[in-house]
Amino acid sequence: MDARPVMRSDPMQVAPVLPPARMGTPVPRTVLLVNPFYPKDVNASFGKHVLTPTLALTSLAGATPPEWRVRYWDENLLQGPPPLDEVPHVVGITVHLTFARRAYALAAWFKAHGCIVVLGGLHALSCPDEVQAHADALCMGNGVPVWPRILKDIERGQLQPRYSAEYRDYAADPPPDRSILPDYGFLTPASLIATQGCHNRCDFCYLATGDTRIKYQMRTPAQVAEDFRATGAPYGVFVDNNLGSSRRYLRELCQALAPLEKIWSAAVTLDVTDDPALVREMALAGCTGVFIGFESLTDDNIRAAGKKSPRAEDYAQRVEIFHRNGIQVNGSFVLGFDHDRPDVFENLARWIEDTRLECATFHILTPYPNTPLFRRMEAEGRLLHQDWSLYDTAHCVFRPTHMSPEQLEQGYAWIYRRLFSLSSIWARRPRQASAVLPYLAMALLYKRSNFLWRFLIRHRLTHKVWAPLVQLTRLRHLRYRRRLAREGSLPGHMVSPIRPSV
Repeated sequence: MDARPVMRSDPMQVAPVLPPARMGTPVPRTVLLVNPFYPKDVNASFGKHVLTPTLALTSLAGATPPEWRVRYWDENLLQGPPPLDEVPHVVGITVHLTFARRAYALAAWFKAHGCIVVLGGLHALSCPDEVQAHADALCMGNGVPVWPRILKDIERGQLQPRYSAEYRDYAADPPPDRSILPDYGFLTPASLIATQGCHNRCDFCYLATGDTRIKYQMRTPAQVAEDFRATGAPYGVFVDNNLGSSRRYLRELCQALAPLEKIWSAAVTLDVTDDPALVREMALAGCTGVFIGFESLTDDNIRAAGKKSPRAEDYAQRVEIFHRNGIQVNGSFVLGFDHDRPDVFENLARWIEDTRLECATFHILTPYPNTPLFRRMEAEGRLLHQDWSLYDTAHCVFRPTHMSPEQLEQGYAWIYRRLFSLSSIWARRPRQASAVLPYLAMALLYKRSNFLWRFLIRHRLTHKVWAPLVQLTRLRHLRYRRRLAREGSLPGHMVSPIRPSV
C-alpha cells in the first residue's frame, strides 16, 4: 500500500474542477455574471486579487433591466465552480488574456446546461474571432450601453452573434449595482471610476490594442462622489487608467470628495507633481496612496514605448512631493525593455529603497495581442509562443535584447524577493516616526502573508479581518488631514523642486 500523503493542489494556482455537465431547464430572465479563475503570481501579494471586485460585471448588473434577476460569481474567491442550484437563462463571462482558456471551458460547460453564453472583456477587443468561437454572442467595447439590447434580443429570439459599442456618453451610464456582491469577499466593495482613457498611448498597453480609441471622458465629480457615498465603504479604489489626465478635473473631483471624509487611492502619472498644490488637495480629499507607472529608470526605454513622462533623474524628487503630503507611492515597473541589461534588477531595487517607495509592483514586458509592441516583436521574430495563459507579465514570452528569457524571469523573481524581504521593508520605512507602524503593518500583512491570504479568502474572512484596519487607517488620515489643513499653503508643499514635465 502506498502510504505517501496525497498532495492537494494549491487553490490559488489551480482552477476548481467543473462537475459533469448535463442539460437543464434555464430559469427565464435570470443572469449569472462570472469572473473566471486565474492562477496567482506566487512572487507578488495574493491580497491584491481581493482588493476590489471587478467593476465591469457590477456595471453590467447596473445596466440590467429590472425584470431580469442578476447573480454574481467570482471563482477567485475560492468557493468552487459557479453554482447551478438554478440554471441561469443567460451567462455573461468576462474574458482576459491570461484566463481565456478557463473562460472558454466555463462557456462550454454552461452551454451544455442549456444556457445562453455572452462573452466580452479586453480579450474580445484584441482577438474577437477567437473569443466569438466560444460564445453565443460576443460583446466588444463598452458593454454597458448594449447589454439591455442583448437581453431584449434574447427575449425576442433574435440574438445577434456580435455586438459592439464605442466608449461614448460615459457620464450617461447607470451606476454599478454592488448589491450582487458577496459581503465577505473583498477588502472594499468600492471599486470606482471617474474617467475613461488616458493622455498616453504606450505601445505595450492594452489601450493601444488595434484600432481601439477610448476618448477621454469624465463623469461629473458629483456623480462620482455620490457613487462613493452610496457604497457605504470607508475606502475606495479608483480603477481609472489615469485619474490625473486632466488636472482641472482632478481638482474639482477632490473638492467633491473631501466632504465625504473617506479615504481612497488611484492611479496617476508622475506629471501630476508639476502642480504640488494639487497633490496637497488630493491628500486633503482623502488620498492615501497612488499607483504610478514609472515603467523604467532609463529615459530611452520610456521614449521607445511612446510614453510622455518626466525625466527619470527627477523621479525621486517627485516622489518626495507625495510623501510630504502623506501619500504613499506604489511604483509600477516594467522589466525587459530593449535598453535593459542584467544589472537593471539590482539598480532598480537600490533606487526603490533609496527613494523609500512604500510598495512596488513589477511586470515582465508583455506584448499583448494586437498592440504595437506585439506587431513589432512578431515582425522581428522575437515572440517565443502565443500561449495566452503565460502572457501574464510574470513569464517572458519574447526574446529580450540584452539578456536571455531565463535571466529575465530569474531577475523578476529576485527583485520581488528582495523588495519583500524584511531588510528591504525596513529600509523603505517612512521618515516620519508616527507613520512607521502603520506602514510596517501594511507591508507585512499585505506583502509577506500569502499563507494568511489563502486562509482568509477561502474561509470568507477577507472583509471581516480588514474592515477594522481600514477604519483605523481612515481615522488616522482624518487627523492627519486636519493637521495638514492647519499648516496652510506652506512653501514646502507648494513649490515644485523640479522643472515641469512635457
